[in-house]
Amino acid sequence: MPMVKVEGLEKDYGKVKALKGISFSIKEGEIFGLIGPNGAGKSTTLKILSTLLKPTGGKAEIDGHDVVNEADEVRALISYLPEEAGAYKNLTGKEYLEFMAKLYAKDEAKAREMLELGIELSGLGERLDDKVSTYSKGMTRKLLIARALMVRPKLAILDEPASGLDIVNAYAIRQMIRRFAREEDVTFLLSSHNMLEVEYLCHRVALINKGQIVDAGTPRELKKKYRAENLEEVFMRAVGVTIPEPVGGEGG
Repeated sequence: MPMVKVEGLEKDYGKVKALKGISFSIKEGEIFGLIGPNGAGKSTTLKILSTLLKPTGGKAEIDGHDVVNEADEVRALISYLPEEAGAYKNLTGKEYLEFMAKLYAKDEAKAREMLELGIELSGLGERLDDKVSTYSKGMTRKLLIARALMVRPKLAILDEPASGLDIVNAYAIRQMIRRFAREEDVTFLLSSHNMLEVEYLCHRVALINKGQIVDAGTPRELKKKYRAENLEEVFMRAVGVTIPEPVGGEGG
């Protein structure tokens, strides 16, 4: 049984059809990327899978549980980090992780275990004793991803996990995701418009455009199919966009 199963998923916002019957599945332990431009339907899909939005049609299951009819069961299995997420700015980083650990843990021992893992994952060291209001965007994002993973979810849903981060922080976040998929058997669903980053991180990807899945597969399979050098070229060829020739040619 797949960890995620999406069949004919639709979402309408009035007359706007954000999702037009998309289908895909994610295997347990896989890092799966949903990639496409802004407004393609990525965040809508993630919010439906996170039980925050109800679909207009179709269905979606997490580990066999329907996201609409068994929302409570789904919430117990997942951790969701939206792109626009923030932390409580008046708390220190450690206080924030401690608060979230107590919120999720069933007992004090489990809360301590979660907190220790969150501290390690954040990589913020002594800065955890400083208020979140003093953090850079990269530090805040590392704190939030540590919070999302310290609960050891069966499925981590991350919307644009490294959006707007510098190379060092983006690399640290990618390494954190790889480690958890490998060592903790956590399944990941990532959305991103950064197709090059996803290419190096994900086992498989689905290309979404204007609310429709236009293709899916491993990065290697897709590059071979479209005779492309990277996923950006794959996407443009899949949606029929002409790829411009390099300016100046060879040696220019």
